[in-house]
Amino acid sequence: MSAPEYAARLLYVLAWLIGRLPLRTQQGLGTLLARLAYRRNTREAKVARRNLELVPAAAGGREPEQAVRAILAQTGRNALETLRIWTRPRRDNLALVRTVHGEAHLQAALAAGRGVIVAAPHYGNWELLIEFMAAHGPFSLVYRVPESRVGDAFLRLARGGENVRLVPAEASAMRPLYKALQAGEAVGITPDQQPKLGNGEFAPFFGLPALTLSLIPKLAARSGAAVLFGYAERRTDGLFDLHFEPADPAVAAPDLARATAALNAGVEAIVRRDPSQYQWTYKRYTLRPPGSGEANPYPRSCR
Repeated sequence: MSAPEYAARLLYVLAWLIGRLPLRTQQGLGTLLARLAYRRNTREAKVARRNLELVPAAAGGREPEQAVRAILAQTGRNALETLRIWTRPRRDNLALVRTVHGEAHLQAALAAGRGVIVAAPHYGNWELLIEFMAAHGPFSLVYRVPESRVGDAFLRLARGGENVRLVPAEASAMRPLYKALQAGEAVGITPDQQPKLGNGEFAPFFGLPALTLSLIPKLAARSGAAVLFGYAERRTDGLFDLHFEPADPAVAAPDLARATAALNAGVEAIVRRDPSQYQWTYKRYTLRPPGSGEANPYPRSCR
């Protein structure tokens, strides 16, 4: 066993211990961590605050500072819930799901035999969505490889359950994903992860140009697979509702500007359901359109 793998296993043991706490305790700890983050004005708090300045709609009708606290609270709960999901049996995780909306769309897409692309934005708890998909068959998941070898080993250990196939978010990702779709399987891609320049198109997201991954439109156009938005929305009782919704057919348009605009519009509609459940602690707008003269809108304190 290599040193990174050994360190990753030690981290997993720590995650396992936290994951064994009762759900209410985990969510309470997540809320406590959020309060500490707000008081200490951590990087996450600063990024959320800056995103609210860039996208006032992210406040969801709340006062700005109230919205920052709400975003951090959801982020903290999500972090502790994720440790639970990563370290517990799948049947325990699926017990967190109260209802599934739109499952007929998923079943119809799979029955068509051309596979299905699940566009899973960073809303609610996306790790629970992974568990649900893997419980129903092979699921290829695109993920951004951490810079740390320990982090990558840990993530593979935590996410690498039965039926989960991890595909690094690299230029070579198209081939294994296309192969999975040809086999009639499901693949999962986060549509709101900012790619590198050259791997996406700038398209409006809450009115601002955002570099948007073009992998989903390219894959949908090439494979003919259906594209569904999937997300696990946190309820007021701490459990979750899963949703599957057909994407606008324009996401498969050969015009990538049109396709990515349709993709972002779909994500935006989901976020508006409860903006606090979206990952506004992520710097979505760092890269600006070439030739626009715009600078990175996030100050050094957010970096």
